[in-house]
Amino acid sequence: MMDSNFPISDTVGAWVPHGRFTIPAHAEGPLSGLHFAVKDVFDVAGHPTGAGNPVWLDSHPVPTASHPLVDRLLDAGATLMGKVLTDELAYSIHGDNIHYGTPVNSAVPDRVTGGSSSGSAAAVAARLVDFALGTDTGGSTRVPASYCGLWGLRTSHGLLPGGHMVALHPLFDTCTWLAHDAATFARVGATLLPDTAGAFARVTVLEDACAEADPGFAPLVARVRDALCAHLACTASVARAAGADHEPDSLGGLDSWRQTYVTAGAYDGWATHGEWIASHPPRFAPAVAARWQYASTVTADAAAAARQTARAIAAHVREWLGTDGVAILPSAASAAPLRTAPPEAVDAARIRTLRITCIAGLAGLPQVNIPMRGAEGLPMGISLLGPAGSDLRLIRLATALQPLLS
Repeated sequence: MMDSNFPISDTVGAWVPHGRFTIPAHAEGPLSGLHFAVKDVFDVAGHPTGAGNPVWLDSHPVPTASHPLVDRLLDAGATLMGKVLTDELAYSIHGDNIHYGTPVNSAVPDRVTGGSSSGSAAAVAARLVDFALGTDTGGSTRVPASYCGLWGLRTSHGLLPGGHMVALHPLFDTCTWLAHDAATFARVGATLLPDTAGAFARVTVLEDACAEADPGFAPLVARVRDALCAHLACTASVARAAGADHEPDSLGGLDSWRQTYVTAGAYDGWATHGEWIASHPPRFAPAVAARWQYASTVTADAAAAARQTARAIAAHVREWLGTDGVAILPSAASAAPLRTAPPEAVDAARIRTLRITCIAGLAGLPQVNIPMRGAEGLPMGISLLGPAGSDLRLIRLATALQPLLS
């Protein structure tokens, strides 16, 4: 499947071997002149989908139809530059792949890109494409965006179409994109997202989410808070995501929320892929294999209880956010881990990050990463969380803050 005429010199190991192809734009449009790549979980007609695992690649037919977003972007004037790497079946936020390698994070080459949209982040960070499609289930675009200094988001659950893609946890999966500059990020958003009425009027800092992050995030949160309050001409309040003001522990703390997400998602993932895993035993990286092993043990009763709790959490978060609220929180718990970091350190950072990212995941809400730099110059993202369906408004708000933060 290698195309010797592929026009990109992949200096960062972002492309999968079967993903080196180009598809010209179908027409002139609002994205004319832009080039994009797609995470190798999206179907592209006539080209195989590998989902980060060679056994998956070999055991599934070549798609005859593309994911709707691929067609929409081509129709809008963008040119597709092939398919890029993903963590195996998108079941990781670290950004390495035992089969295809670990792509290079051009912003900090001694550190990982994050995943599972690892190739998307690497290709965009290296300026090899203008933007790239990714997915976000538990943080798979927000985390790479934070690690690589990119614009990225989790879209409102169900707002963009699914189908013609490899799911991970359909209960939480979303389709999205990363871009290296605010203008491109907003340009793609205006093409893909519906424009909804409304305005933001309240600002909240999520205290418990901030407490999960390294201390270096605190001054960045403060900068975003001050810029946002100045832009909206309002004051910020402080709240805990994990409980109402009068019942702070009624829904448990963020680690309890993380476990709710993990349990409900794992059962959902096993229902989606368990039969294939059993009939085509793939070789998984140890960390990914352990997650699938756990997924196979989650009972229907445990999953039902987790889904009930998830619904209560979603109702709670949506109630305090309302229709005009915007919340500030770190996009991840740390800067990108070193490529040489030991597995136990990687897992500890992953758990803290999931305590943060599960908020939007459980509530099904949009969250936009604003790329910033910490005191040591490392990329560290701060996010805005908004009401369901406010994705395009949230993008416009986030990108409008950039001059105030520079």
